[in-house]
Amino acid sequence: MARRRVTRRWEVFAGRNRFWCDGRLMTAPHPAVFLLTLALITGTCALHFAFDCPYLAARVSPALPAGGAALALLTLSALLRTALSDPGIIPRAAPGEAGAEGPGARPPPRAREVLVRGRPVKLKYCFTCKMFRPPRASHCSLCDNCVERFDHHCPWVGNCVGRRNYRHFYTFVVSLSFLAVWVFASAVAHLALLARAGAAGGAAGGAGLAGALRASPASALVAAVSFLSVWSVLGLAGFHTYLASTDQTTNEDIKGSFSLRRAGARAGAAGAGAGGNPYSRGNPCANCWHVLCGPLPPSLLDRRGVVPGEELPPQFVVTVCPAPAPAPAPAPPAAPPLTPAAANGALSSHRHAYMNHSLDLDLQELCVGAGAAGAGGAGAGGLSASRLRLLQDTTMIDAALDLDEPEPPPAAPAAPAAPARA
Repeated sequence: MARRRVTRRWEVFAGRNRFWCDGRLMTAPHPAVFLLTLALITGTCALHFAFDCPYLAARVSPALPAGGAALALLTLSALLRTALSDPGIIPRAAPGEAGAEGPGARPPPRAREVLVRGRPVKLKYCFTCKMFRPPRASHCSLCDNCVERFDHHCPWVGNCVGRRNYRHFYTFVVSLSFLAVWVFASAVAHLALLARAGAAGGAAGGAGLAGALRASPASALVAAVSFLSVWSVLGLAGFHTYLASTDQTTNEDIKGSFSLRRAGARAGAAGAGAGGNPYSRGNPCANCWHVLCGPLPPSLLDRRGVVPGEELPPQFVVTVCPAPAPAPAPAPPAAPPLTPAAANGALSSHRHAYMNHSLDLDLQELCVGAGAAGAGGAGAGGLSASRLRLLQDTTMIDAALDLDEPEPPPAAPAAPAAPARA
């Protein structure tokens, strides 16, 4: 029995995302920058725990390494959760939902307007996904997907940032800020204590900061990396805190969607009550609670779902074992058995000029043997005289090996003389 390999929906996914672990994890099409981010964080933390933490735990307090380990685990878990999860991808419309297409089909309108809390919001039609995007959704050109509440595509985390992973992204940015400050302060404290100890006891490496740098160069490297990265990370954390408190996205803030509405409302172009952010709850705390702690919607992709056979593209059909042979068609009625002389005479008129005598077959014996096998259940109908004739005409292997004594073609039989008319 033929068995078809199970095809998951992530295997026929239309976007450019890359899937891992049989569809359980997903990233952007180019995750190299994400791997660089992961390497920088893990490398810096490894140097910090290897060179700074033992000294600080012995000279200051064991709580310092414990606090650094907690921040590092929180940062890495938030990074992995952001990079390997579904950001809120909206599946593309099915062929039946996309509407009629073709040279004579009427194109859909480019935009529609809906009311959100009494304020008009424009819905744009996505010609790639063949649907009207929901409010606040946008199409990512890098991943080639429409993402719900699209914030931005972040190459540092290797994924889009949308409705389903924004809280993890915010946790990653804030925890990374605290981790950078913590590691920088710990490395500086380690160097300061080494410099003081060298000045007080006359260490072999020398006194002062130079001696401390020679005694622990890894701490200097960790402090330099943390100092260079802490400013950008702190600024990014502050910016996203502002976005969360106003319930905006990076895409909306860059485009100035709600600032233009406020300006139009002040000018009186949009009417009373039409300006401002229709999604804001009017309170920064309520906005932060809704964005960061609200209910998380389920994924719409069903990545590990099985694709039905009727929806499976032909290029994804893989047969594990060959399909069973179809039932043989009923053979045509066998011709009446021929005598050996008549059979050989019939073949002689169609035999190739260079056919060897070793191919002469006893057709009567073959027909009788095939009929007996058919009666026993091995085959039905036997071999007809026409099929045996075709077999002997086309089997040229023996004749091709022996062409020294060709047999001339037989002369055509003379036509009988017509009776003379009186």
